[in-house]
Amino acid sequence: MKISGIALSIILLVAASASAQGALRLPEVSPAANVGQTIGVTNVQITYHRPAVNQRKIFGGLVQYGDLWRAGANENTTISFSTPVKVEGQTLPAGTYGLYMIPSPSQWTVVLSKFAGDWGAYNYDPSEDALRVTVTPQTLAENQERLAFSFDDITNNSANASLRWEKLRVPVKIEVDLPATVRTSIRNELRGNKHWNSDAWAAAARWELRNGDPDAALQYANHALDLGVTTSALRTKAAVLEKKGDTKGAADLRARAKQNFSEAEEISYTAFGMLGDKKYDDAIAYLTNYLSTHPNSTQAWRVNYMLGDAYARKGDQANSKRAFDKAMAGAHDAAEREEVQDAVNALGAEGKG
Repeated sequence: MKISGIALSIILLVAASASAQGALRLPEVSPAANVGQTIGVTNVQITYHRPAVNQRKIFGGLVQYGDLWRAGANENTTISFSTPVKVEGQTLPAGTYGLYMIPSPSQWTVVLSKFAGDWGAYNYDPSEDALRVTVTPQTLAENQERLAFSFDDITNNSANASLRWEKLRVPVKIEVDLPATVRTSIRNELRGNKHWNSDAWAAAARWELRNGDPDAALQYANHALDLGVTTSALRTKAAVLEKKGDTKGAADLRARAKQNFSEAEEISYTAFGMLGDKKYDDAIAYLTNYLSTHPNSTQAWRVNYMLGDAYARKGDQANSKRAFDKAMAGAHDAAEREEVQDAVNALGAEGKG
């Protein structure tokens, strides 16, 4: 076949353009994005591209009803889960999946495919479906110009992954088995670089104690003490024994822990015990007296931040701010300043709730 000079020029121009696209990173009409959310200890991540409405009719127009759609632009959208989950009640193993949707005026089908490397939906194969679920779209009051995914209605063990575009929101409920995923995470961490960390085993014991398995908590607490007789491990085992009805054993361990206190631990356990019992005036008196009797203490910043906490819980915002300001000024390094700021943020969040 004979190719004309003009046709050959066009072919060479197209080839050069394709080669250039592979060599340069240039702005995309539909920019890439990703959004993540942790549910319990489960990481959920959505990777997608964000086309614009651009004065077009989207659903029932650009995105045809009844057609499989990539839920974005360019490469197909993907969603990954670091642990097993349930999607709209259906069990799904951990992994990364291609996320497709089939829209209709009243119900949408959400498809998760085991093949996550598609471009668009051109290579979609229904035999590779991991699951299909049906969801109900919701009308938005305001226009969402660029497609976006978000996580809404977040609880300790669930969240909705929502697609928003044009004037529509499409929520997909994701749930995790919180006790099972946390227990697996604990076991994995304790097999890794935290295996020799007494505080990590004590933390595992406290979690089990809060979540209904005192026998497992006791095993973790015993192992924590095998690794090191720390205040944390002693007090943790005391709490476990108390839960199991051994009040004398618990009292003995708390007495041992008190003998083991550092200055910071003595201040923290004493004051936080009072705050936990809502004895705010007692805590303020204890902390104020500590400052006057230990004027050169390196823990003065900690005493002031706990004073700020106590005043805030009592409702005295002016004294709370003064105490937190002194704590921030007296902190020795970034880690201590971060601890003070975390306390301020936590009290602010509680106040908003």
